[in-house]
Amino acid sequence: MSDSITLAVADGIARVTLARPVVRNAFNAEVIEQLYEVFTGITASDEVRAVVLAGEGRVFCGGADINWMRASLDLSFEANLGDAERMSDMFRAIDNCPKPVVARIHGAALGGGAGLAAVCDIAIAADDAIFGFTEVKLGLIPAVISPFVLPKIGASHARALFLTGERFSAQRAKEIALVHEVVPAAELDEAVDRRLAELGSAAPSAVSAAKLLVHRVLDNSHDESRTITTRAIAQQRIGPEAQEGLRAFLERRPAKFAHE
Repeated sequence: MSDSITLAVADGIARVTLARPVVRNAFNAEVIEQLYEVFTGITASDEVRAVVLAGEGRVFCGGADINWMRASLDLSFEANLGDAERMSDMFRAIDNCPKPVVARIHGAALGGGAGLAAVCDIAIAADDAIFGFTEVKLGLIPAVISPFVLPKIGASHARALFLTGERFSAQRAKEIALVHEVVPAAELDEAVDRRLAELGSAAPSAVSAAKLLVHRVLDNSHDESRTITTRAIAQQRIGPEAQEGLRAFLERRPAKFAHE
């Protein structure tokens, strides 16, 4: 792994950490490429059951790297388009990862950092963390992250926050559903571990299927979703995990797929 991202896998948990604390774990071309590669690899790994995405140092992710933004001033439309497409692909790789992704957010999640919170399945924030879609303060717009943020927070909150670029608290982030849990900073790791324990007690392929289900239902009409959902549960019911899970429940014993 590069100096920008670290990856550690143990006991079925992949811990992906942004490792550029000097620049507030900001995005540049290398970080984007490495995150894409890491999550593409995790998607194909049978060893990984869940992912924790975190940031090294005092901040989760401060947005775009200043030097990277400065370089963009001299890029053509086509070159800027390529940069944006690679960034979009990176967010989509995380969003579409079949393994559950838990965000451990501390310090700040600004711009693209708030976008990272949006593409994680479970986002847990320290109570002193600051969020913001701050792009308009720089004359930019949160375009690339918008397909992932809008389903999370809805158009009403997006209109207020995208247009002002204001920073907001972790508690407000929870109120608008950008994050799911807010805890004291000292309890952040414990809160992440609790969610991992819940995920560990669930059947891994069912978790992946449930995540895919959310995407497919949102992306299709009611009639299409009826077909998708009924086929999905019918397929899941006849699979080995559901068979084991239901038998274990009826027999009042732990399921074989649950971590002890």
